[in-house]
Amino acid sequence: MAVQPWSNLLKSAKTTALIHDGRRKVHYLFTDGKEMAEEYDLMSDELIVRKWRSKSPLGAQGQWLIEVGDSLAPVAPLDPELIKENCTNPVFIRKDTKTSFQWRIRNLPYPKEVFSVSAEPSERCCIVKTSNKKYYKKFSVPDLDRCQLPLDCSALSFTHANNTLIISYKKPKEILTLEHELLRELKKLKATGEGDVDCKTQ
Repeated sequence: MAVQPWSNLLKSAKTTALIHDGRRKVHYLFTDGKEMAEEYDLMSDELIVRKWRSKSPLGAQGQWLIEVGDSLAPVAPLDPELIKENCTNPVFIRKDTKTSFQWRIRNLPYPKEVFSVSAEPSERCCIVKTSNKKYYKKFSVPDLDRCQLPLDCSALSFTHANNTLIISYKKPKEILTLEHELLRELKKLKATGEGDVDCKTQ
């Protein structure tokens, strides 16, 4: 089990926090130059956003890559003459709960019995597919990879409602313990008050 090395990595990172818009926003700067930013709901303590950024080989600041949460980047208005991206394409996002990692795939209008969701422990990924061959998706669970925890097929479940497939993976006790300890430490951080403060570490 390698929960400890990841926990140690978090503790060794330069961490800053601020409270804004009902959210606790935390920024980690790791010794290798990578950055991780998280946002928690102040009322429920649920993780709303987690994103990562690393520098390019030439030292330029890379784009933020979202691991948890919706991309809130405004979509640039497209010229009506140009081809638009189809708004009925499936949209894959991760939104966790306190006890589960959770993924939502919107715009999947097929009945539940068409879907199969499986964990592939040897490939360290989960696979979603449909019997009508209309959709296929392979995705990993970064939290388990970081802590080097095995994928447990029995932790996986799914449901389907309103054209959305909701996949849940029950968090193992090691992850729950780690998240509980982290949250306790984050609450001790002296957070800046309300206001648009950039939590980028200088």
